[in-house]
Amino acid sequence: MFVIIAGGGRTGSQLALVLLSGEHKVLVVEHRREMLTRLHQELPTEAIYEGNPTDPAVLEHAGIRKANVVAACMSDDTANLALCFLAREMFGVPRTIARVNNPRNAWLFNGEFHVDVALNQANVFASLIQEEMSMGDMMTLLKLRRGRYSLVEEKVPPGAKAIGVALKDLGLPDECVIAAIIRDGKVTLPRGDTTFQKDDEVLAVTDSDGARQLAALLAPVRD
Repeated sequence: MFVIIAGGGRTGSQLALVLLSGEHKVLVVEHRREMLTRLHQELPTEAIYEGNPTDPAVLEHAGIRKANVVAACMSDDTANLALCFLAREMFGVPRTIARVNNPRNAWLFNGEFHVDVALNQANVFASLIQEEMSMGDMMTLLKLRRGRYSLVEEKVPPGAKAIGVALKDLGLPDECVIAAIIRDGKVTLPRGDTTFQKDDEVLAVTDSDGARQLAALLAPVRD
């Protein structure tokens, strides 16, 4: 997959590193000297393109017509919106992703500006804090389907309500699927009659409601 990242700040450079590690073709478009200096220290030279990422001529020369995805990671919401609009209207890029810097501008990041996915960092951070507060010792390992589902992990403490109860009898919703149990260093694929034991490490794919129910069943006994 070929991804063009507009903006070489911390968000853009970190995204580039992640995508490059996944063997994607990446090009970070940046024109600020201080950013370019840092980018050349962190990324391969062939992953950096010098130029203003909102300039159509620069985008053309960078090969935007061949891009599968454009990620607008600039620190200015207006620039991110303009880029998404240009990417779709002028160059036919099939997918656009935009960073929302000011939460008050989030309502603008929609189909009218050809923004397929808007990442509102303030909302994401606030939601993660709220979710982690309600999930006790449960740890979120990975977000799936734009954040609706998560891969979570928790160790079964002594006295948890779920110990000894068959999975099919726990009353978990359909949206909470126990994917694996790690017991004594070995991975077990659970069945309906599988039961949890003390010190099991439980991996589950679930939405937020299912995570809360599972966390309650695996909660440690409080004195």
